[in-house]
Amino acid sequence: MGVMREMMVFLFTILLIMQRGDGQLVENFYSSTCPNVESIVNRVVSTKFSQTFVTIPATLRLFFHDCFIEGCDASVLIQSPNGDAEKDAPDNLSLAGDGFDTVVQAKQAVEAQCPGVVSCADILAIAARDVVVLAGGAPFSVELGRRDGLVSRASSVKGNLPEPTFNLDELNQMFAKHGLSQIDMIALSGAHTLGFSHCDRLANRIYSFSSSSPVDPSLDPAYAQQLMQSCPRNVDPQIAINMDPVTPRTFDNMYYQNLVAGKGLFTSDQVLFTDASSQPTVNDFARNPLDFNAAFATAMRKLGRVGVKTGNQGEIRRDCTAFN
Repeated sequence: MGVMREMMVFLFTILLIMQRGDGQLVENFYSSTCPNVESIVNRVVSTKFSQTFVTIPATLRLFFHDCFIEGCDASVLIQSPNGDAEKDAPDNLSLAGDGFDTVVQAKQAVEAQCPGVVSCADILAIAARDVVVLAGGAPFSVELGRRDGLVSRASSVKGNLPEPTFNLDELNQMFAKHGLSQIDMIALSGAHTLGFSHCDRLANRIYSFSSSSPVDPSLDPAYAQQLMQSCPRNVDPQIAINMDPVTPRTFDNMYYQNLVAGKGLFTSDQVLFTDASSQPTVNDFARNPLDFNAAFATAMRKLGRVGVKTGNQGEIRRDCTAFN
């Protein structure tokens, strides 16, 4: 009986070790090995922000794109001489260089104080929180202890990031694959209160929505006209347009107020309000910024646990852009 019990304990321990994801991350992971890591990263992020606002949406988007492919393991940062790493995938070519630069600079600053200790994946997670706070969002604590991934393939990206044309079911299915609920998905979509997209990502909503209605009827008519002025037919598809037409440089709940007013930029934004099953959450976040901030913090912590590498599943990269 004693041998049996010991065997069960041993198997349970092995299962815990093999398990990927939450349960392995803690807020004070570097308390004895690099106690100032968060202040070091914050200093770099703040300096980078003072140089360009793009630091904020670029870093936040980089974290999301990283976590949804191989998990939160900084695989999106790898540069390949063959152009076949995650960042080279078509869906990632629009990731702004300022996000990458922020993490690389923060890693260099951390290495100067604590060489070989802090992963690029953790630095990206800290930086993503810091940019939210710098833009006016509520602070939240970040769980740490990730290791950097050993794989980065462009071929892994296609079909694993939300498309601007997605309906609610498609959004929920993609987020559920990563243990994220509908409320998590709606809260994380609130990051679209910052930053910009490009005309080619929304042209179908204002010029070719359907045979009966070239303009998406869920768009506010005045907003549709505004979009047409910003993105005339045959314009350079890479012309940038703000995701939030009201407060594009502030992390707030205006995104949800815009959805209520028919001013969601993508179909995948506006559907959160037009679909009856998600509309109550949008209405709540539009009216109650505290509810949104709390849900966003919860969702970011859950997102940060996706596909986490620990132990020999990963490494601590010396250079965030290259495997050791």
